[in-house]
Order: sequence, then C-alpha cells, then structure tokens
Amino acid sequence: MNRMSETGTAPANCNRQAYRRTVRLAGLLCCGSILAAMPALALAQQAPAAEPTAQPSGAPAPTAVPRSNTIQSISVVGAERLEPTTILSYIRLRVGQEYTSAGADEALKDLGATELFASFSIRNDGGNVVITVTESPVINRIVLEGNKRLKNDKIVPEIKLAPRQIFTRSKVRADVGRIIELYKRQGRFAAQVEPKMVQLPQNRVDVVFEITEGPKSKVRQINILGNEQFSDGELRGEMVTKQSRLTSFFSSNTSYDPDRLAFDQQKLRQFYLTGGYADFRVVSAVAELTPDQRDFIITYVVEEGQRYTFGEVKVDSQLRDFDSDSMSSNLPMKDGDFYNAKTVEDTVEQLTELAGRFGYAFADVQPRFKRDPDNLKMNVTFVLREAPRVYVERVDINGNTLTQDKVIRREFRIAEGDAFNSIAVQRTNARINSLAFFQENFEVKQAEGSAPDRIVLEANVEENPTGELQFSAGFSSIEQFILAGSIRQRNFRGRGQTVGLSVNYSQFSRSAQVSFSDPYIFDRNISGGVDFYRRDFNSFNFLNNDRNTTFRQGTTGFSARAGVPLTEFMSLVGSYTLNYDDVTLDRTLFFSDLNNDGVSECDPLLAGRFLCDSIGKRLSSIVGLSLNYNSLNSRVRPSRGRTVSLSGEFAGLGGDVRYIRLRGRAQQFWNVGNSGFIFSILAEGGMIAPLNERPGAGVDDVFLTDRFFLGEPQFRGFAIRGVGPRILTQTSQLDEFNRPRLDAAGNILYFTERRQVRDDAIGGRNYYLGRAELEIPLGSGARELGLRPSIWTDVGALWGVEQPLLTVTPGGTQQLNAQGQPLFRTSAGVETTAATQPDGSPNVRLITPNSNIRELFLGNSASPRVTAGIGVNWNSPFGPFRIDFAQTIRKVEGDDERRFTFNVGTQF
Repeated sequence: MNRMSETGTAPANCNRQAYRRTVRLAGLLCCGSILAAMPALALAQQAPAAEPTAQPSGAPAPTAVPRSNTIQSISVVGAERLEPTTILSYIRLRVGQEYTSAGADEALKDLGATELFASFSIRNDGGNVVITVTESPVINRIVLEGNKRLKNDKIVPEIKLAPRQIFTRSKVRADVGRIIELYKRQGRFAAQVEPKMVQLPQNRVDVVFEITEGPKSKVRQINILGNEQFSDGELRGEMVTKQSRLTSFFSSNTSYDPDRLAFDQQKLRQFYLTGGYADFRVVSAVAELTPDQRDFIITYVVEEGQRYTFGEVKVDSQLRDFDSDSMSSNLPMKDGDFYNAKTVEDTVEQLTELAGRFGYAFADVQPRFKRDPDNLKMNVTFVLREAPRVYVERVDINGNTLTQDKVIRREFRIAEGDAFNSIAVQRTNARINSLAFFQENFEVKQAEGSAPDRIVLEANVEENPTGELQFSAGFSSIEQFILAGSIRQRNFRGRGQTVGLSVNYSQFSRSAQVSFSDPYIFDRNISGGVDFYRRDFNSFNFLNNDRNTTFRQGTTGFSARAGVPLTEFMSLVGSYTLNYDDVTLDRTLFFSDLNNDGVSECDPLLAGRFLCDSIGKRLSSIVGLSLNYNSLNSRVRPSRGRTVSLSGEFAGLGGDVRYIRLRGRAQQFWNVGNSGFIFSILAEGGMIAPLNERPGAGVDDVFLTDRFFLGEPQFRGFAIRGVGPRILTQTSQLDEFNRPRLDAAGNILYFTERRQVRDDAIGGRNYYLGRAELEIPLGSGARELGLRPSIWTDVGALWGVEQPLLTVTPGGTQQLNAQGQPLFRTSAGVETTAATQPDGSPNVRLITPNSNIRELFLGNSASPRVTAGIGVNWNSPFGPFRIDFAQTIRKVEGDDERRFTFNVGTQF
C-alpha cells in the first residue's frame, strides 16, 4: 500500500498527469485500484515523541506522552467543505480536559467512523491540539463499463453512490455487491466488478465500475434422490427450473437462480401434499458448479413418507350465524378421500368469504390437524373463531394522479357506514378493473379502523395509459391490404369519458367516425353517447386482373344513445339513429341509353337487375331499445362471467324505409381450474322483417343497405362480407377472333377464378354466429412478453334474401317482353310471364343461348359454415398485436375464404 509522506505530498512513484479519456476509462491512474490506493494516515512528527495518527484500516497509530496533559486549545487544519466546529462535534476531546493517548485514539476512531476524511491525524503541541484532515473527495459521476447484458437503467437504480455525494469505500463495496447480485439473478455467477477511481481537480473523482459479465450459468442437470412414487420426469415437470437442452433454447428458466431453487422446493411440497403425502419433506437441495465452472448440477434429496386419507372432517363455528353441523355436511372433502392440502386451503378461503358476506370482515378460520399415523388418517377441524360484525369507517383513494376521485368512488358497491360485505368488495374490484384505467388485478385493501368493529377500505391505484393510438392491417386475396387507424382516450380529463376518432381505408371500404360517451351524465347514474360518421363501401370485381368498381354505397349519419341501470348487472339502453344513404353505380360502365332518348339509365344487362333496383338516395330514421346483462369480472380481459344483449330496432319514424330488426347476443367465460386456461363461448343471431313492399319481380323488400352481412372480422376464416348470398358475374373466354370459347360439348367456357369474377355480396335477412375459444397459458417468460395464444372455432350462416331476377342466366340471356318482364313457355308451348302453372308445376324460361356473360346466385343457405384456427395476442412494444391463421372446415359454394389476418396498435 502506498503511504503518504509526513508532509502530505504524494509519493514519488505517483503519476500526477490528468487522466485521459479513452474508449475505456482508465482506472485509478494515480494510485491503483480504489480499494488499494487510499493514502495512509499521515504520521505526524513531534519532538521529542510522535503523536497518534490514523491508519487506513482505522487502527490508531502509537502515541507518545505529550509535553502538557491539559488541553488548552483545539484547532482544525485542512478543512475545505466542512466547518471546523462540525468536525470538532464528531470527537469527544474538549478544552480543559486531560490529554491522554486513549482519548486521542478514541478521537481518531470517531473521525474514521464518519467516513468523511481520506486522512486525518492529531498532534499535541504543548496543550494546543491540532487536528489535520484531508477531506474525502466528492463524486463527480458514476461510470459503468463492460455491461452489455444488463443496461444502465437496470444497474443505476441499485447503486447507492451518486454524483455530489461524499466518496466512501464502504459504499463502493456495497455497490459492488449489489451489482454482482443483479448478475447472479440473471444466472451469471462468474460476473466480476472492479471499482476504480479517477481523480479530478478540486478534490473530485469519477467512480468507474469495470464489469466482466461472464457467461450465463445454466442448469445442466437436475437429480432427485429418494423418490419412489413419482418418476424424476414427473417431478421435474412440476419445477419452474428446467434442464438446459437444445429444445429449451428460448426458455428463460434454464439459468440457475437461488430464489427459483427455493421456489421449486415449495412446488415439490405442494405437489406431494396435494397427493396425500402429508409427511413429505425436502431433506436437502444442493447446487454445485460443474468442473468447467460454467453450469450447475442441482441435487434434491426427498423423503416421501406415507400417503394419508381424510379422516373426520368437521367445522367448529364460534359465530352465532353459522351452524357447525350443517356446514360440516357441505365440506368438499369426505372421510376416505386422499388428503389434499390444496382442498384444505380452498375450504379456508371459502369459509372466510362466507363469513365476510355476513359482515365478519376479520373472521379467523384456522384448520386444526390431527394425524393418525397408525391408520394413515388426517383429521381436520375448521375453527371459525368469534369476531365482531364490522362496519366501513371510511374509503380512502390513493395514487390517482389523473382520474378524479368520483370516478373511482362511484364504482364502489359499498359505502361508508355500511356493514362490511365481502361480495360487495369483490364486485367493487371487478367494476374498477373493468374501467381499465389502473393496474391489472386491482384489489381493494382492508385495514383496521379506529375501533374493533370498524374497517377502512383502501383503493391504492396505479394509473395506466388510457389513450390508444392504433394501427391495423390485413390482407385479402381480393382487397390486398386493408389499413385502419384510430385514436381514443378512454379517460378524457380524468372523468371516465371516452372520446375517439377512427379512420379506415381499403380498396373495399372507407370510413371515418367521431364518438363521445359518458357513463355518468351530469354525475347521475345515466350513461349517454353520440357518434357522427361517414362510411363509403365499394363493391368491385376483377376482369382479366383489372379491378372494376360495381356499386358504391355512401352513408352519412349520427347516432345518440342513453341508458339507465335496472340492477347491478342489467341496464336498459335507448337509441336514435339517422342515416342518409346514397347507392350509385359507375355511369360509364353500367348506364346506357335504353330508350334512345338521350337519357342514360341503369342497364340490367351491364349491371344486373338487383343492382339497378338498389340505386338511389334514401333517409332512415331508426329508434332502438336494448336490454343488456353484464357480469364479467373485467371488460378488457375477462376470465369469468357472462354478457347477454337483446335489442330491437324500428325504422319508420319518418324517412323512406320501414322495417323491424331484432338481434340477440350472449357470451360466457370460464376460468378452467387454476391452470390459467380461459374458455369462452359466444352465440348471436339476428333477423330483419320489412314493413312495406317494393314493386317488381325478384326485388327484395329490404334494401341492400339494411341487410345483414357476415365475414371478417366477426367470422374468422372468411373475407369481409365473404359469407352469404351473392351474385357472381362470369364472362366467357374468347378466342383469337373474339368469339366465345367452347368445350367439347359445345358449351361456352367462362372465367371462374375469383379475381376474374365480379363478386357482389347482397346480404341476407337472417344470420347466426357461434364461437368457442380456449386461451392457453404460457410460461412466466412468455407471460412477461404479453403472449396469449388461443385455439378457436367459428360457425355461422347468412341467408333469407329473395332470389333476385337474373338478367343473364347460365347458358344464355333471359328473354323479356316489351314491359321488361321475363318470358316463360308452358308445357303446351304457350309464352307467358307466369313462372308456374296453376297446378304449381314450373314453366320453362325462355333463354337466348350462347351468351358471353352469365350470372350465378349462390350462398343463400342456412347451412352452417365452420372454420377453426389458432391466434396469438401479443402486448408488443409497438402496442397490442393480434394474428390469426384459419382453416375452413365447411363452406357453401360462393363463400370467399381468407386464411391469415393481423393487426397492431399502440397506447399512450
């Protein structure tokens, strides 16, 4: 160790050049490493004998007898930042005291304990005591070098040293230990940290932590000794820690972690205790480094013991509202069942919850065990200890930096002064979680009040981002890419209001919508909202790979709604909608001068009679009423509960259309056991009935714009509007002379590929849709990434539209009379416009053969379409991401399939 000279100057071998900045900061250029370079305490000289001086280790130097034993004055030399009076307050030497070697040694120890000085000494000059100090430097900055696996934002919060603090060796040692502990938690047990100090002018230093991370220590092998009832593989499967194998390359559980080792011991105990092995214990758990110092081998020694069954199981209730015998008869375990510690824990929770329903917030349920080793029986008595009824003293809300208190308080199902009820508290938890304003799995905490019969409910919330900026994209064989974007704030100004703007664009449709909703209008228990929107829908086809638009539908309107709760879970919502629809066709493609009068009209031969009947402008005035039931535990990511909705709409309060539309929807969620699987089913359906008739043969009484459509995204595995009634218009193949190609039988050959056929979905009056989905839990590493895969199957159908009058049929063109009505021939050879004879037998259509165009009416069937697939939800750094792969199991001719979809968004 380098020592300071008696005059306080640096040794001759100390380099005094200013430190140089390089790619890697130099260490302690002046005096080596920080732990080996602290200067020794100056050994003060005094004639004829030396006085005490401090050593780097804190041990005092030998002292000699001073010239005078009475302290006449005490002075401080070398203080820069500290006041001399402050330094004197650290020691017990005082003027007028007798100066002794022991007192001087104690003073040196006191100064060393402060860790404020790099060196210090005491000299007695004839009763004048002089304390010479060199203050410890001030930290200028903290520098981390060599850390690649752990970034600065992970290490810096663990370092207690900070700029502008006094530098001390003890803090440096503690920070080194904390950094190494961080690497151990990542399984890097070979990590090394060397602290160094770079001296700066004005008694300042830079502290540099040079980190050598080393390789990650894996678990090469897990050995289990003493197990006879279960194999090593079964027991390893219960552990979180896994053996390092090629198949576990992406797993984070193959690294060695002492905390995980302790947790695995608990997992083993839980596994055996749930199987009836009440005497099971882990004798030892040892982790040893392999000879190459890279991996660990873990060895467990277990003692299984005998398997127990339940003996006498009963409830001993000290609460007046509970009968012990009736409760004992309802316990889930019976005499002779194999002992299961998990069942005992669940029973304790159920009894505690039951007591909470009756106002016993702090009911104490204790299971008492009595072993019968001779008969291998476990007798259990559940003791419900007496407790007073409890009332809510107050409700405290903490942590809401944005959300107003009233937004949270109005979700409480229990108020100050009410008797405590655990069911009301659970419902409060569910309602606050459903807001999705705060952390997941929020729970109201319970604390003791000012008296034994008082309780304080605490809502300690952590604000989550409630703004959403989403971008989604999809792919279709017809539309190519589909793009959509939206911005929404679900907690506008902290009032719980929702404001949103969405825009969608594709070759198929375009829309824009502005919306606002408030669950408590004017702080009353009445919800309301309004939407303004513009939607444009284009139907198109591909002919010879060229895209051609058929009809356009533009809708401009608004919708207003208001709702009132009927019960805790049920509400009634009324609505009014006003829509202005404009359906048009491309005039250059589908209009012609039919009467030779210079006026262009929709040509049925070019557009199809069903499209010509749909064009026009109309106003729809719609009133609606819906009854909703919702008992979900979360509206964002539910795991249990159900929703049911029944709605009806009447169009005809003014406007140009009249109909009645009915819809129903129900969905149920189950948390499958405690394994993390979430299973859900959905069923919905609807029908629309016209209240007026539209003239003309083959014209449906419900306008095209008012019918139901089915497909992506409701029905996965099909394109947008890809299910249900549709008309496919096919063109004939032409030879080099522009004549229709014929097959061997003389029939015209038509283009049948989807991109070469005009596909017009015309909707239906009735539909149904069903869905079953199972969300699969993954390991802790995947959960941290936010991955939630699922398998699903969808079933549904759309049908009920009246078959349109096809202007062109397979094999030729429909012949019409002067009034444009289709012609038929009876069995007697008489031409008529009647499709059937008086006895009900059909007449034969009159067709002009060899047409270059034919129309097919397909998909008008209630037969179920079935798809199945897999999907993954991922809370990615870019926002929520969803991807689905679908396989069609059953379809009807004409349906348009889609195999792959994805969307992505972000939050703010």
